[in-house]
Amino acid sequence: MWAQNNTNSPYTRFGYGEIADRSFAAGRAMGGIGIGLRTGKQVNALNPASYTSMDSMTFIFDIGAHLQFSRYTDGTNKETNRNGNFEYMAMQFPIHERMAMSIGLIPYSFVGYQFGEAVSEGDLAYTETFIGSGGLNEVYGGLSIDIWKKRLSVGANVGYLFGTTTHQQNVVFPTGSAGNNIVKKQDLEVRDLKLDFGMQYTHPLSATESVVLGAVFSPARNLNATYYDVLQVGNTLEKSDTITSQRFDLPNTFGVGASYMKKNKWVIGADVMYETWGEAHFLDQKGRFDDRLRIAGGAEYIPDILARNIFKRMRYRAGAHYSNSYTTVDLSEGQYGYKEYGASVGFGIPIRTGFSSDDNRSIINLSLEYVKVKPELSSMIDEQYFRITLNLTFNEMWFRKLKID
Repeated sequence: MWAQNNTNSPYTRFGYGEIADRSFAAGRAMGGIGIGLRTGKQVNALNPASYTSMDSMTFIFDIGAHLQFSRYTDGTNKETNRNGNFEYMAMQFPIHERMAMSIGLIPYSFVGYQFGEAVSEGDLAYTETFIGSGGLNEVYGGLSIDIWKKRLSVGANVGYLFGTTTHQQNVVFPTGSAGNNIVKKQDLEVRDLKLDFGMQYTHPLSATESVVLGAVFSPARNLNATYYDVLQVGNTLEKSDTITSQRFDLPNTFGVGASYMKKNKWVIGADVMYETWGEAHFLDQKGRFDDRLRIAGGAEYIPDILARNIFKRMRYRAGAHYSNSYTTVDLSEGQYGYKEYGASVGFGIPIRTGFSSDDNRSIINLSLEYVKVKPELSSMIDEQYFRITLNLTFNEMWFRKLKID
């Protein structure tokens, strides 16, 4: 649904592809933080404990899309691409004064690439191309409970992970050549459950200031997956295997986050997330991946939320993040991955959608992000991205009684 148009990175040839950022536009403008963020203004699927932060009479609907400009170089050759698509949608609503739910459709990973070269081996010449597409998506339902004085909340998401990744290698000989064209195709189809747990503790410092501490955990899982392996030489189907016995895993994920908030003025936060990909199996093999660490920090500032001037009521955001890749590339020199560095800025523009002219809870969020992918070996592909994410957070008071004079 998403992955066909979300990336052109050759690194998505490995593993499950590029792991998607689970933060929505507001959090993404702040470096992608969310574990320690607690605000009733938007959906925060990064930590399901955050759902109870909303008003008990409010309904929130989030929808987002992105546009990405990318540049790739191996030191000699350069290529630029542009892609984008609808990315996510989610809703959040109360079911009790101490309980809230969220339901959403979000991406888990993206696969998308196409590259190749003309090859000459003696008198034999052919063109070899590699093509990848697809990805994994997640439908989730989450529940959060305020278990102590609006200070301590816990939550869980139960997700259904589904999707197919496709990798294809084509060897094409010139017309009239004695060689037979070759097509190798591997599809990985996943259909399984995924669990995420979260906790947030809010410590008030004053009537308007507070500190929030958050933690998340997603347990490792041996996925229900089917692997299809097809080989065609000329017009002859040499192999067509459907394999269900091979092991494909998701890792344990641990995350902690913290934020400092002054109500309707500013938020400062940071997250650390660690994924044990080194212990995960893929195609029945362990050790194909590296453990992944992601560190992010960001802030939001509102000059004057009650001002008539729209620029004073806007939310101004900025952040940065660092992570390493979980996938590695097998080269003659060994196995190498890459580091990712990103910086982002963004804006939240309040819009009037309610019955009152002062009702500005719905927000248009814009995030602008620059990402640098730096490989561990200079001969590998260096990538740069400029990503624009646009999101509408529709925040309405559904259960208010109107008084008619």
